[in-house]
Amino acid sequence: MATPLDLEEQEQLDQIKHFWKTYGNLISWLLIAILGSYAAWNGYQYWERNQAGKAAALFDEVERAASAGDIERVERSLADMKDKFGGTQYAQQAALLAAKSLQAKGKSEAAIAALNWVAGGAKDLGYRDIARLRVAALQLDAKAYDEALKPLALEFTPAMAGLAADLRGDILQAKAQSSEAIAAYKLAWEKLVDSPDYRRLLQAKLNALGIDPSSASPSETPK
Repeated sequence: MATPLDLEEQEQLDQIKHFWKTYGNLISWLLIAILGSYAAWNGYQYWERNQAGKAAALFDEVERAASAGDIERVERSLADMKDKFGGTQYAQQAALLAAKSLQAKGKSEAAIAALNWVAGGAKDLGYRDIARLRVAALQLDAKAYDEALKPLALEFTPAMAGLAADLRGDILQAKAQSSEAIAAYKLAWEKLVDSPDYRRLLQAKLNALGIDPSSASPSETPK
């Protein structure tokens, strides 16, 4: 004869069976999805670490080639880096380094191409801005003044905006557009308030144009 405890246990067991029959399939799929997601996340983390390691090794190859002055190897390694790891910061760093080596060897067009690649696709805005500034500087050296102004007309991060304005002033001054150059230098003066050493350089430039920046009124962004 079943005791009350036996009947209660049987009832609980029947409830569990009914619950599992109703929801068991759904729970199983949910568990599979959760475990699958966890495995995929771990797999992605491993893949990302593996990719980063390979990208670092290829960056070292670019660095060694640049130090040796082997421009062909620099270009080949950079092409591999862009092809295989173009979305990594190592690729942005490699392109900036390669551009410096290319320019040193007189390959300005190739250097500008490498910098434009960084400027056009870098996720890190600091790398993007550095590339833009260097493109403008190379175009200034080549006396391609209108081309040099183009990257400086784009938006820069606050940390780089003052440098962009200063370089814009240099280009405008080279074009003999002194009033526009003064406006650009004044803007740089305002944005580089926390850089006293750089401000001394700007003061010298403005003084040479007959302007005392310490007494000048705030300027507007040059057009």
